[in-house]
Amino acid sequence: MRFLLISTLVYLATGCGERPQSGSTGGESSLDAIAQRVTELSLAMTPHDAAFVDAYFGPAEWRESVKEEPLSLAQIRAHAENLIGQIPAQHSPRANHLHKRVVALLTRIDQVSGVPFSFDEETALMYDAIAPDVPISEFDSILQQIDALLPGEGALSERVTRFRSRFVIPPERLQAVFDAAIAECRRRTVAHLSLPASESFVVEYVKDKPWSGYNWYQGNSRSVIQVNTDLPIYIHRAVDLGCHEGYPGHHTYNALLEAGLVDASGWMEFSLYPLFSPQSLIAEGTANYGIEMAFPGTERLEFETSVLLPVAGLEAEGIETYYRLLELESELDHVDNVTARAYLDGEIDRDSAVRMLVDYKLISPERARQRVDFIETYRGYVINYNLGRELVADYVARHADGMGGRWKAFEHLLSTPLTAADIAP
Repeated sequence: MRFLLISTLVYLATGCGERPQSGSTGGESSLDAIAQRVTELSLAMTPHDAAFVDAYFGPAEWRESVKEEPLSLAQIRAHAENLIGQIPAQHSPRANHLHKRVVALLTRIDQVSGVPFSFDEETALMYDAIAPDVPISEFDSILQQIDALLPGEGALSERVTRFRSRFVIPPERLQAVFDAAIAECRRRTVAHLSLPASESFVVEYVKDKPWSGYNWYQGNSRSVIQVNTDLPIYIHRAVDLGCHEGYPGHHTYNALLEAGLVDASGWMEFSLYPLFSPQSLIAEGTANYGIEMAFPGTERLEFETSVLLPVAGLEAEGIETYYRLLELESELDHVDNVTARAYLDGEIDRDSAVRMLVDYKLISPERARQRVDFIETYRGYVINYNLGRELVADYVARHADGMGGRWKAFEHLLSTPLTAADIAP
């Protein structure tokens, strides 16, 4: 596995330095007070950075208090710096997570204020991890295998797009396909995980977004999941999004955190999910690896062939080649990181980033432009999908014995305050 982790964060840009070794041993009551202040400061970011708070279901008075007395970025930063020194030094999982959350908050404040960070500095400080820095040529051997799989005329990306077009879900059948996929994702998840009795979500179909799907967690074990229909949706994306956004992905993750950490333990910092924080690597990593947890081995191919293709009105001819293509394409996941690093560090321009994604991710120019839109909007967040999945897969493999053990290890990731450095080998 190729990754480099930052286990002790140093605030590179502003000289905050290493974590102060406070003599406080204030215990949970001290952490509760710090957690409330961290949450309030995160809420105070909303007028300055609409994307920072991904979900909030904590006390309404906390949200109202920051609306009544809004803070400037400089004020938020000053309060956050002060909190760093107050976090107890016993390195409990909760204290460690709070510390890294505040470091991520400070980083985002500076980023919004115009302070430059390299791609790797940003991901280390926000997500507790650095993705491998590999030459784009490292992926050439995968492209050669795909070229052999889909021989013919024209550029490889064009051949791949033509072949994929056989498996586009007709728009009029999209909801029926997603309903069937989500139902199966849930059935397989609840066979291994105990979810809150009241959990549920609704699915909305939207347009003009830089992402393909999004989970907006509402609290009380409920979510709104949006699916972007700007571009054609392929048959495998129904299970991808059903698992990633729903079961056992984001919806499940947030519901378990709410039940276990907020409701049962009173750790109110988890009533707010800061998008630009180490929590996101675990969230996206478990959501991506959750697809394989729910559909191990050939079970996904069997389900999609026997159930989803008929619902979509699609023929099964070529489906095994399609799945071999998907398998090979998964080896190209880190192309996103290579492209984002080069683009955000100023080594290539936007047109070159689009071309790199077309040539090495083998996607259409339209889909590549949407992906660059995502990179421009969310920057280093891209590492959370692929590096996060690799770390989660490795963690589950190291802590499991058999499928039952795999689900137990996976559930631990869904319900515990961990970061990349905590789960690295």
